[in-house]
Amino acid sequence: MYDIKWIRDHAAAFDAGLVSRGVAPLSATLIALDETRRAAIARAQAAQERRNALSKEIGKAMAAKDMPRADELKSEVAVLKDVLGEAEAEEKAAVAELDTALAAIPNTPLAEVPVGSDEHGNVQKAVWGTPKQFSFTPKQHFEIGEDLGLMDFETAAKMSGTRFVITRAQMARLERALGQFMLDLHTTEHGYTEINPPLLVKDQTMFGTAQLPKFADDQFRVLPDYWLIPTAEVPMTNIVREAIVDEKELPLRFTALTPCFRAEAGAAGRDTRGMIRQHQFWKVELVSITSQEQSLAEHERMTECAAKVLQKLDLPYRVMTLCTGDMGFGSQKTYDFEVWLPGQNAYREISSCSVCGDFQARRMNARYKGADGKNKFVHTLNGSGVAVGRALVAVLENYQNDDGSVTIPDVLRPYMGGLTKIEKAA
Repeated sequence: MYDIKWIRDHAAAFDAGLVSRGVAPLSATLIALDETRRAAIARAQAAQERRNALSKEIGKAMAAKDMPRADELKSEVAVLKDVLGEAEAEEKAAVAELDTALAAIPNTPLAEVPVGSDEHGNVQKAVWGTPKQFSFTPKQHFEIGEDLGLMDFETAAKMSGTRFVITRAQMARLERALGQFMLDLHTTEHGYTEINPPLLVKDQTMFGTAQLPKFADDQFRVLPDYWLIPTAEVPMTNIVREAIVDEKELPLRFTALTPCFRAEAGAAGRDTRGMIRQHQFWKVELVSITSQEQSLAEHERMTECAAKVLQKLDLPYRVMTLCTGDMGFGSQKTYDFEVWLPGQNAYREISSCSVCGDFQARRMNARYKGADGKNKFVHTLNGSGVAVGRALVAVLENYQNDDGSVTIPDVLRPYMGGLTKIEKAA
């Protein structure tokens, strides 16, 4: 969310950032709304000042026993009372309209972000690993899982509809193993503090990380007061909501393994089969809260933490710098990890790491006290470390064997009780 003062002072840069995202310039509209707000404030202040002055004059008139004059002044005060009420109502309406407009505007991209309208404008940053060459035609993950009898979409659909799955036995354990492996890696080697956050949050919490109001249709509302979290980014980032943190405590680094819930309203017809795009899935999330000077270096660090997961699993991937038209709403800059899926013969997204600047902090009023004693808005970052369901997909497809079995990656075997292979029950 933006500071209207910053927009007034940097109108050209603000509009240029919007245009790079495919959004029409808005500075003139927003400044006009702010002018309306300022005019209402000025009108209210003038009325209040005049009212205060009249109160003194009334006192003098009463002291002089000039009742006609006192009555005349009181009549003017009564009129000013109405004027003041109208001005305050105008100011309140103007503030609400301006805040609503500001809340719907995406973050401004950093200067180094490539300009583009969609995913075709993304730029490859790095490639790691070499896709395995199979002596047979590799299957997609859902074919592997169903053939093993350990992945059941049909029964899940009877219970809950499409975009749900039941995993069983060794497959369910493999999914759990992936989540535990990632969580252990980030807490023991990467310095993140494990968090077990609420899965139900209120409107202001979703607003703080910019899921609301723009993306309400992509969320699951539970009763009037709660939302199921679409990612643990939401509760973990809001840990610093309406707080002032000492700069010496920064950066704060949090991680969580949670279920996530997404309505996928904008994904009709996409990835309708399999586990790529589900309404309910597990994800390990990374969140950092930093000073304004730390955030860009922290973004690179977070990206390396996510990369280490895929490297230890020996899954080939590439890193893409997202262009302006493909970035998330709250992001200043985003790196996407795309893992190689031999069954699809394509790279598919498995993680995004984003730096948001103070965009979310302004919505949450999250600040830190600098060495100079001044309060500043924190910078926030978030990333998948990584999506567990998609990691399961990648392991199944990259570690599949000709006989239909799946070899367990070395780093996961301690979490699988030493099991080296998933095979179909005899």
